[in-house]
Amino acid sequence: MAGIAGITKPGKTEFVKDLLSGISHRGKGGMVIFSTQNSTMGAVYSEQESVTADRFGKEKFVSDSRRDIHFAAARETGGAVELSRDPLGAVPLYYGFTEGKTLCFASEIKSLVKKVNTIYELTPGSIFYKNNSVTVKNIELPDKFIDPDPAAVALKVRNLIETAVKKRIDDDEFGSWLSGGLDSSIIAAAAIKHLSRLYTFAAGLKDSPDIKYARVMAGHLKSKHSEVIVDLNDLIKALPDVIYHLESFDPLLVRSSITNYLVTRRAADYVYQVFSGEGGDELYAGYHYLKNLPRPDLPAELIKITNALHNTALQRVDRSSSAFGVIAHVPFLDPDVVDYTIRIPPELKIKDGTEKWILRKAFKKYLPAEIFNRSKSKFWEGAGVQNLLADYADKKIPDSEYSRMNKPASGIVLRSKEEYLYYRIFEEHFGSIADLSFLGFSNLQAA
Repeated sequence: MAGIAGITKPGKTEFVKDLLSGISHRGKGGMVIFSTQNSTMGAVYSEQESVTADRFGKEKFVSDSRRDIHFAAARETGGAVELSRDPLGAVPLYYGFTEGKTLCFASEIKSLVKKVNTIYELTPGSIFYKNNSVTVKNIELPDKFIDPDPAAVALKVRNLIETAVKKRIDDDEFGSWLSGGLDSSIIAAAAIKHLSRLYTFAAGLKDSPDIKYARVMAGHLKSKHSEVIVDLNDLIKALPDVIYHLESFDPLLVRSSITNYLVTRRAADYVYQVFSGEGGDELYAGYHYLKNLPRPDLPAELIKITNALHNTALQRVDRSSSAFGVIAHVPFLDPDVVDYTIRIPPELKIKDGTEKWILRKAFKKYLPAEIFNRSKSKFWEGAGVQNLLADYADKKIPDSEYSRMNKPASGIVLRSKEEYLYYRIFEEHFGSIADLSFLGFSNLQAA
């Protein structure tokens, strides 16, 4: 299922229909709603899925999933509704309580914001049951690392990632977001062997690094490549829709989501499923700051940022794709890939000053030299966005307005004019929400 919603009261079909209408973009095939003795639950689903109310009424179960590997689920058991979410939180799920203290849940906050008093995020790896939330599984540091034999580890990494890609392919044609970076290039290269046609999609400013390198990789693969060339006006025009779907005003997240949103709009004209390279930087140490950490501290930091993906890159991936009813698959975050990769010794992840060293070794033969040697850049930097929006906000918003309004009714401190600009759009969509802790991003501070 592409999106789910429900309430712990029977016979509330119209109420759940209203919840689902707020997330109808997640599944354009239609919706199904069923009522049980203690609840009413429903789902929106894609045009490619075969869904019947009888099936759901019998199973009493709805799930927003990616091949049942990454999921958010709700089911009635023991006379109560149980909510659950996969350990990485690739698929979102939120809940809250009405004035009458009745539990409601939905895949996105836009369905709940006028229905409940306070919105809560079901944290990754957690189960919520009978008003108690219990974390049953997160990604944790391994007890020990595997034998650091580079050849053996590289072979295992390649086999696991290729398998993770292959098991997600259920059609002759598929799409792949392609920034021309190492991660998206590896996934596209692993996928094309199993397809009659691979569509690749890149977005960025004219002559930006992502556009340049994506062309190189697409030419290498001979994929059906499409580019979305944008300028500042395109970014500004897209902002309201991006923030509505993203459900955040975190500047870093908004910046990276705009081009992701625009490229998915293009992809939706060709395919309903795409691959994404998210997770490669977190698992294989792709960020520049990681090089400065003492090697013994690296594994813990990688676990930390991997467990934070649900409020960062995975939120961008989910909302950018779901805005157009597209399913985005993240093979790097396949459980088998994750379980093995966290046990790779840190000296194989950063070696001789090279980030993601073992990943490069594993897929060297798949990649042209320009891609193999490309270093990591931030998502918005690669697309050429960089400080365009920050500069725009600085010019658009007077100092007096920012000084007066940077502490809104929610009590948060907005740290820049750019963040204030995004918050203002966020508030236009969702109103003034007193408790924004469900957002989960690091620069959200109470006054």
